[in-house]
Amino acid sequence: MAIQVTDLHKSYGATHAVRALTFAAGPSQVIGLVGPNGAGKTTTMRCIAGIIPPTSGAITVAGHDLAAQPVAAKARLAYVPDDPRLFDSLTVWEHLSFIASAYRVTPWKPLAEALLKRFDLTDHARKLAGELSRGMRQKVAICCAFLHDPAFVMLDEPLTGLDPRGIREMKDSIRERAAAGTTFLISSHLLALVEDLCTSLLIVLEGRQVFYGPFTEARTAFSAAGVPASLEEVFFRATEPPPPTPSPTPPDANAPSQD
Repeated sequence: MAIQVTDLHKSYGATHAVRALTFAAGPSQVIGLVGPNGAGKTTTMRCIAGIIPPTSGAITVAGHDLAAQPVAAKARLAYVPDDPRLFDSLTVWEHLSFIASAYRVTPWKPLAEALLKRFDLTDHARKLAGELSRGMRQKVAICCAFLHDPAFVMLDEPLTGLDPRGIREMKDSIRERAAAGTTFLISSHLLALVEDLCTSLLIVLEGRQVFYGPFTEARTAFSAAGVPASLEEVFFRATEPPPPTPSPTPPDANAPSQD
């Protein structure tokens, strides 16, 4: 398995951000992680990335236990948050050089050049990160994530700031890498993106796992009157509370007796 999460819990005092989350995915699987704001999506990804420690549970990345083998596990994953933080005083090329050194990628320059070309950054390689637009910074973060060829990649709102060409290149690169065996976990409120790229769906609500499985199963599980649900219908039916059951009307004490 590229990723295996077992009974993951994360609490901040009395606040339970993630509760009993369990899922696993193998090579080439693309998981769409969806849920309303505050559902625990970002906390889940940060726990898997090793940025914050889980309260309890187990996380395994490409066969490496994150708690027992943190360096080996992190070497096989990449995480791009929704607002990637770059080093403003480093150039684009220096970012890739730093990542190559950290992950011991050799030879790295041909790979870096190919990524820069793919994401239309070749002419910006010598620019400082602080000089880049939001979309360019996003593309630099993606290039850094892909450079060491991770087995498992997590992307949080990956299309933020990208222009139409950048969006197309991002989607194509995800599809190509997934076809080559990379596993993805993509968190996004853009349901069209999730439906376009993902093979499986992981729905969370208030830190709890509501559904995990293939899209076809989700459409059936949240169907109405036997009609398979659209992804939008799946989302709302899975995350909106059911209407309250009306309370029985108490008998009218003044009503005439039927005896």
